[in-house]
Amino acid sequence: MFVNFYNSVIGCLKIVSDGEFITSISFEKGKRKCSLPIFEKVFKWFDDYFDKKQPFEKVPVKFSGSPFQIEVWNILQTIPFGESFSYGQIAKMLENKLGKKVSPRAVGHAVGQNKIAVIVPCHRVIGAKKELTGYAWGIDKKRALLSHENIEFKD
Repeated sequence: MFVNFYNSVIGCLKIVSDGEFITSISFEKGKRKCSLPIFEKVFKWFDDYFDKKQPFEKVPVKFSGSPFQIEVWNILQTIPFGESFSYGQIAKMLENKLGKKVSPRAVGHAVGQNKIAVIVPCHRVIGAKKELTGYAWGIDKKRALLSHENIEFKD
C-alpha cells in the first residue's frame, strides 16, 4: 500500500492506494510521501473540487465491503456536486434495482462504512427533511463540505 496526503481548506486528507486504485481517503494529518500517477490524478481532482469546479476526471477507486455496501457506495458516486440525496431516496433506488424492500437505516449503516471520503461523497447524504446527520470524520467536516458545495441543510 502507498500513502500520500493532500492539504485542503477543511483539513488534511490521507490517501491510500494499492498503486492502481484509491482504497481509502480519510481526514488525518501527515506530509506527502511518494509520487504515483494515481496520486497526481487525485490531487488534480481535489484541486478542482476545492476551487469549486466540478471534477471531470473520474478517480479509480476500489471498494472493500459487502455487496450491499458496494451497491450503496456506487449510488453515492452518482450524486452530483452541489446536490444531496436522503437515505430514503437511496433505499428506493436500491429497491427498484434489487426488487426487494431496503431500509433507510441499512443504507445509513452502509453510508457510514464508506472509507473513501469526499470522492465517494457520503457527505451529500442528509436526512429526509434536509437535517444534518452523522459523518464518520466528524459533523464539522460534513458541515464544511456541504457548505462548500452550497447544499442546503438544517443544522
